[in-house]
Amino acid sequence: MSLFGLLSFNLLGQQDSLPYTLFKNKVILYTDIGYTSAPFSVHYPYNSTLDKLKYKNNFRTILGFGISYKWFSFRIGIPLPGNVKSVSNYGKTIPFNLGFDFTIKKTFFDVDFRSYKGYAIIDAYKWNDTLNKLQPHDIQSNINTLSFSANAWYFHDKNFKISALKGKTGHYNREVKTWYLKYSLNIFGLNNGSNSIVPEVLIDSSNTKTSASTISSVDFGVIPGYAYVNKVKNWQFSTLFGVGFSVQSKFYSKDDVSRSFLGLAPRYDIRLIGGYSVPKFFVFLITDFDNKSIRFDDFIYRQTFYTIKLLGGIRFGGKKNKER
Repeated sequence: MSLFGLLSFNLLGQQDSLPYTLFKNKVILYTDIGYTSAPFSVHYPYNSTLDKLKYKNNFRTILGFGISYKWFSFRIGIPLPGNVKSVSNYGKTIPFNLGFDFTIKKTFFDVDFRSYKGYAIIDAYKWNDTLNKLQPHDIQSNINTLSFSANAWYFHDKNFKISALKGKTGHYNREVKTWYLKYSLNIFGLNNGSNSIVPEVLIDSSNTKTSASTISSVDFGVIPGYAYVNKVKNWQFSTLFGVGFSVQSKFYSKDDVSRSFLGLAPRYDIRLIGGYSVPKFFVFLITDFDNKSIRFDDFIYRQTFYTIKLLGGIRFGGKKNKER
């Protein structure tokens, strides 16, 4: 082979090498610990000093165990005993989370369902005379928030792989950056049974929205964003950030009477993942933020779902498998 041919072969080989390594032939055992929370707020000029009610759930720490091999993946999460916050001040929250995801070529799909029952209105003693600074919060055990999301993420660079980004079944070897589009279908809202979401003492008799027992929305949005991942001396860090809008069909109801509206709502997309990974083991800190909002003129509902957890695991057997 000529010197020119040898140089061409080496250059082409370097260009074809992939920036990530996948471990599809390894058995991966992992565990994670963290929490998921879903606080929300209801904005309205209730009086001259109060324009926002803050509702918080009393979350529990979740311990997860999982296994992954080739196409198979399974994880179970176990709530640890005890709530993070005082039950006497914040009440109890019953959480339920269910989701799955998969990748087809350049597109990553995820489906997620979340439910939280039981909230406390923070610092309600400031307007509720039956409370004080020793018991400052108004416990609303029947308030239930629901969220169903189905998302499709299109990444322009074919080398951007979510499986390598998350760190369990693979990791990156060098920098990759790309723009993306996220298409999202969301069905979400909250209800308080036959009672109003806003406490009766704060209801505005001239505005029926403040006495609503149910607020809900169905929306479809498109979020353009930027994704970045890099690895330096076995330390990998990545971020996904996007901002967009959704077309929203929104509802509120009280006493079996409902009203519906059509509008636009802002959406943002933030994910941060970082940690240490070598072929035999990995440790990652994972964060995920998801915002929801519904606006009826000056009556606004905003909710943020966020997850923070520490993930670690071991990869057994098999040789590393670089996709080509």
